[in-house]
Amino acid sequence: MSKKSNRVPEALVSGKEAPVKYVYPFGGKDADGDASMRNLLGGKGANLAEMSRLGLPVPPGFTISTECCTAYFANGGQFPASLKAEVESALQKIEAIMGRKYGDPENPLLVSCRSGARKSMPGMMDTVLNIGLSSKTIPGLIKATGNERFVWDSYRRLIMMYADVVMEKAEGIDPVEGKGIRRLLDEMLDQYKYIKDY
Repeated sequence: MSKKSNRVPEALVSGKEAPVKYVYPFGGKDADGDASMRNLLGGKGANLAEMSRLGLPVPPGFTISTECCTAYFANGGQFPASLKAEVESALQKIEAIMGRKYGDPENPLLVSCRSGARKSMPGMMDTVLNIGLSSKTIPGLIKATGNERFVWDSYRRLIMMYADVVMEKAEGIDPVEGKGIRRLLDEMLDQYKYIKDY
């Protein structure tokens, strides 16, 4: 039992199984995980938690555990019932640390979604950046940055990454077959360059 609390876990008192925790927040010099939790949080998640605990300047975030993935497959492709509330709670912690709010038109919080594994696999895992940009939040970010081109380019990257990583994988599109959005866009750009003689 933790030295921080004399409280007896409910599972020991009631005989009920304790609820499974799926979301592990980190940032603001605190974390729910640490470096020893690679099997549960993946290497990236465990290391981010450890760095947060050490007080290093780590952007706040949260890791969804491997137990959530296991539960998803065990329940026929259904997420655990508690996951949404855990994610919302972790997102509120990020908002408090960053002083921004997800979806806020004036002061939007942008987040990234990164996949991870126990061992480092550079270039093998997918990432989606700039989550939170939308037609509602773009004007606020343009006002905050003073750089319209940067914001629109960030939005373009979000759309490209989401289409590639989320939508095409969900549809089973294999980029090798030449049907992926990145490949199609590259072909269109090559045609344009040919027409314009670039």
